[in-house]
Amino acid sequence: MIMEKVIKSVNGDIIDLSKVGIFYNEENDSAKKMSQHIVSTLENKNINCEVLTTKNFNKDITLAFVLGGDGTILKTSRYYAKYGVPILGINLGRLGFLSQAKPTQIEEAIVCIQNGNFKIEDRIMLSTLNGEMNALNDIVIKGEAFSRTSRLYVHINDNIVCDYLADGIIISTPTGSTAYTLSAGGPILFPTLDAMVIVPICPHTMNARPIVIPSTEIISITSSQKKPLLSISADGQNTLDLKPNQSIEIKKSDYCAKLLLLNMHRNSFYSVLKEKLHWGLSWQG
Repeated sequence: MIMEKVIKSVNGDIIDLSKVGIFYNEENDSAKKMSQHIVSTLENKNINCEVLTTKNFNKDITLAFVLGGDGTILKTSRYYAKYGVPILGINLGRLGFLSQAKPTQIEEAIVCIQNGNFKIEDRIMLSTLNGEMNALNDIVIKGEAFSRTSRLYVHINDNIVCDYLADGIIISTPTGSTAYTLSAGGPILFPTLDAMVIVPICPHTMNARPIVIPSTEIISITSSQKKPLLSISADGQNTLDLKPNQSIEIKKSDYCAKLLLLNMHRNSFYSVLKEKLHWGLSWQG
């Protein structure tokens, strides 16, 4: 059976299969091998596809199959957000929280797409440094020197909110609330909420707690110290050093990442929490 090029889901979302990009991390041999299997499967359905690496993006594709862990999906999502290209994650990593299928479920995933059993979910992103940095998970500001705390002043819409003495600070999206933010003691947010989370990293006080705010707010972070310098990173991948006394503005990005979610067994957000984070399970010895 030949798959249609444009498919409408049961809830009205549309994907275009005119040119599918299959992305993998060139350092992952198993991902390269799996990409060839997906090529064969799609070509049998007369679907035009192209194998690319995360160092070789092509902005002209209409759908991205991403093979790897969450890091590979984050990098691909950041690039394609401004082009509105949906991302389908195939997990070859350890946790794969952003993935929708395992390598053994490739055929099932394509059948789901063919039958319209999918939805496209818009995930908010963060932007800083005048759009130079964008993040789907989080933006993190930390001191460069090991074992040194930093004094960070947080303003929201020009209102002073907190003066943190901490190892750093995380500004997270709901998507990133199950990543570094969770490890730092932040709350879990449903991924489609229009909100941001501010979480201090190891604060030197008992009254500094995470705060959830609307995504329409603008966050400004400054530090009065000249040394050690601070660094800023997006999704733990892009890192830049900050100048002394530099003020950082973080806000909701103009673009959203588009994640293609399959209506497959145990793919709901709550099922993923339970399966991958063992959420709500009582441990018995």
